[in-house]
Amino acid sequence: QVQLVESGGGLVQAGGSLRLSCAASGLRFSYYNRGWFRQAPGKEREFVAAIRWIGDGTNYADSVKGRFTISRDNAKNTLYLQMNSLKPEDTAVYYCAARSSYSGSDFNTRSYAYWGQGTQVTVSS
Repeated sequence: QVQLVESGGGLVQAGGSLRLSCAASGLRFSYYNRGWFRQAPGKEREFVAAIRWIGDGTNYADSVKGRFTISRDNAKNTLYLQMNSLKPEDTAVYYCAARSSYSGSDFNTRSYAYWGQGTQVTVSS
């Protein structure tokens, strides 16, 4: 049984930092690309960042480039999202997800077969 469990969310002031983690079980890390998505109230779930299992290639949404960094620890089967210079518009529930490395798109939610339960990030102004 595949499980993705996020942690690290919370309340932070604008300009602050948070580090999200996503621990995976039942899923061999190297066969799946991983991504972070977020969903604000009343909005659709949107892509934030993704990392490939081959060559550590990454993709970021324009809105987070230069502020967020996605990384992974294969030994721990854990995905991370370091979020710096946070803005109130970053407030959302953040989800980690996994998709087959052989098909689909980093940016499309439909490409991802497995999802975590989400962790709330709230940035106050």
